[in-house]
Amino acid sequence: MSTDILDIDQPAALLGGLTPQAFMRDYWQRKPLLIRQAIPDFAPPLTMADIKTLARREEVESRLVSHGARGWAMKRGPFTRLPPATRPNWTLLVQGVDLHDDAIAGLMRRFRFISDARLDDTMISIASDDGGVGPHYDSYDVFLLQAHGRRRWRISQQADRALVPGLPLKILQDFRPEQDFVLEPGDMLYLPPHASHDGIAIGDCMTISIGFRVPSRAALARGLLEAAADQVSAQFLEDPGLYGQPALPGPDLSGLYEDAGAPATRHPAALPEALIAATLDTLERIRLDQAVAARFLGQWLTTLPDSALFDPPDEPISLADAVPEGRLVLDRCTRLMYGGGQLFINGEVAPAAPQPGLEALADRRWLAAEAVRALPAGVRSMLDEWLEEGWAHWRA
Repeated sequence: MSTDILDIDQPAALLGGLTPQAFMRDYWQRKPLLIRQAIPDFAPPLTMADIKTLARREEVESRLVSHGARGWAMKRGPFTRLPPATRPNWTLLVQGVDLHDDAIAGLMRRFRFISDARLDDTMISIASDDGGVGPHYDSYDVFLLQAHGRRRWRISQQADRALVPGLPLKILQDFRPEQDFVLEPGDMLYLPPHASHDGIAIGDCMTISIGFRVPSRAALARGLLEAAADQVSAQFLEDPGLYGQPALPGPDLSGLYEDAGAPATRHPAALPEALIAATLDTLERIRLDQAVAARFLGQWLTTLPDSALFDPPDEPISLADAVPEGRLVLDRCTRLMYGGGQLFINGEVAPAAPQPGLEALADRRWLAAEAVRALPAGVRSMLDEWLEEGWAHWRA
């Protein structure tokens, strides 16, 4: 199964014969799309037993949802025991499977005609007959790829999103399906945020969900303000990780507030208007620009979940001295992005500025030996650190 990035101007079976350009223009964030045989003859790289094994691990986020005479129930993993496949009406959901399996990570990256800034994770659900999580809506974009068995999907673009109160799950109070599909292995359904849907397993079933984060404006505003606040101090962050990260250049705010000549007051509990004005004046000096926004977004969007684990080599090679034949490949867990004149990796600000070779590595997730040799010695020394951490690997 190829994991190359799609040519955005060429029709793609993954998108039902649409070009990525046409899909983004006509469907992305707009309306659902059913794609028959998005991946023909698809065979999932993991079995249902593999997913159950992942759900036993402490660092893997998993949930078990069931529905019976007592209504809906949900438990969080890890799970040492799961219901038998012969028992109907249960679903096991395992998050971030792309962090634990190369093939699943490769499958997720077939969708990189959409920015990595939006790409979140791959969840896999397995279910017994009639298993599902109830009619609901999500606040993110998702591609639902049928991997094993069949699943019936009912979807709606209804405006009424009121939820049933008092449940452990977000279940729609009045779900009114407008379309009804049965998906076979290789079929895929795209849903934009807030599209209501209900998926019911028909026999044993596995569905792979490729999800895309949709940040709220509140989260963006808070993050930007926190990044801007870092300008106030030139000190390194308390926990700089692999690299120390000095604050971006900002205004000199070391001076003290002055109120010489302030009159005596008859109302000592009242906030001085001059102090309020001085505070607002200080805020106006804080720089809110592209570099600050990129700093916040780059670190936030490359920060890894706790379940991301690296496997450093016992004897890493050194690229600073000599570059052997082969290529540099980013680990499946590594997140590398660039913007605003900065390079970000796994929540850190890298010491090297973006340049064509590093941008190509971020975009393709690999770099041939010839391109590595063309990088400055200092950059190759940085790559050595990545190899030592297990953030990247050298493939001969």
